[in-house]
Amino acid sequence: MKLLTAQDIQASAEAGANPAVLAVANDADVQTLDLAGVERIELTFPKFADGRAFSQAFELRRHRGFAGVIRATGDVLVDQLVQMKRCGFSEAVLRADQDPAVGQKLLQHYNGFYQGDATDLQPRFAKTA
Repeated sequence: MKLLTAQDIQASAEAGANPAVLAVANDADVQTLDLAGVERIELTFPKFADGRAFSQAFELRRHRGFAGVIRATGDVLVDQLVQMKRCGFSEAVLRADQDPAVGQKLLQHYNGFYQGDATDLQPRFAKTA
């Protein structure tokens, strides 16, 4: 998972990097979205305790088969990163007071999970080797 800061986003905007982006409100039904030509979807966490974007990311990956970038924006804390990754997020823009180094350390803490998730469907016990 790629971790970004507000400065990274600003630098990217200034450099002119602008893929086909779809910003989705956290109360939108992602089953009805037209994903044709979309390279990145931005899902918003208006408050860290509002987890609707987790469900949206999972739906986009598992049920809609979206293979592009799913970016978490808004009130994103390092505490949420492992679950975000398991739900299908590929990038997260951290809140200004969050340390990306701590986030990377948390993401590397677990080397695997017993259950499958949005991107790795097979449960650990069913994997060979």
